[in-house]
Amino acid sequence: MAINASLVKELRERTGSGMMECKKALVETNGDIEAAIEQMRKSGQAKAAKKAGRIAAEGVIGVKFSADGQQAAMVEVNCETDFVAKDKNFTSFVDAVAGRALQTEAADVAGFLQEPLHDGEDTTIDTAREALVAKIGENMNVRRFVRFEAAGNLLAHYKHGERIGVLVELKGGDEQLGRDLAMHIAATNPVCVNESQVPAEMLDKEREIFKTQALESGKPENILDKIVDGKVRKYLAEITLSGQPFVKDPDTTVEKLLQGAGAEVVRFARFEVGEGIEKKQEDFAAEVMAQIG
Repeated sequence: MAINASLVKELRERTGSGMMECKKALVETNGDIEAAIEQMRKSGQAKAAKKAGRIAAEGVIGVKFSADGQQAAMVEVNCETDFVAKDKNFTSFVDAVAGRALQTEAADVAGFLQEPLHDGEDTTIDTAREALVAKIGENMNVRRFVRFEAAGNLLAHYKHGERIGVLVELKGGDEQLGRDLAMHIAATNPVCVNESQVPAEMLDKEREIFKTQALESGKPENILDKIVDGKVRKYLAEITLSGQPFVKDPDTTVEKLLQGAGAEVVRFARFEVGEGIEKKQEDFAAEVMAQIG
């Protein structure tokens, strides 16, 4: 069967793939466009599988709000390079994933990936990801997502470029306070809202470290507890949102700021691209020397 331009054009529009790849698939399937799509999907899955082991620590944070402002979602989607993180195909995918996260009821990423990327379509998020991997040539992952439903409270957000995103749920206060708090969280990266939310194992670990440090410095045992308690109080002020000095006015704490506004932070989420992902360290000098040797 002759492969004409209109057939290639239709396949390109339906798959988003390059002209030569579309033409090749149509030739191999004798012009059967549905068979060509299936073949290209399988090819994309194979290419994605080959790249799955490559470290993807760059990417974009996507945020979406519902029209009434009562629901918000945030996602982190990773790729391998900053260059691809700016690619229109990649950023469009992130935007669509964030839009789906706004509607999802999935409990985890594995379930989320099996949902349709767009309403009324069969293509899942993971299938679309695989196709994009095949098209762009880099490993990509939907790493995490979070969805807030406000139930009458205020939802606010802040994005620092495309690499840090924050969602805040605030009871009382106003939009400006919500944005200021989101900006503060982006800058200071607190662990939780207040002392009651600090995991016991984290606190026990720090207390043991402080005690060991005090003993090794030669402090008398009869004042160890007092020293450790003081260090713990300082530590809690550093890691809890309420205990931190407010970034726009370091003379007041976030707790006092909230009290003055008659407001309360219900919860927050902060995503930073690539945090916790071990990146491959390239030693180019050693690589050159090895080649010379």
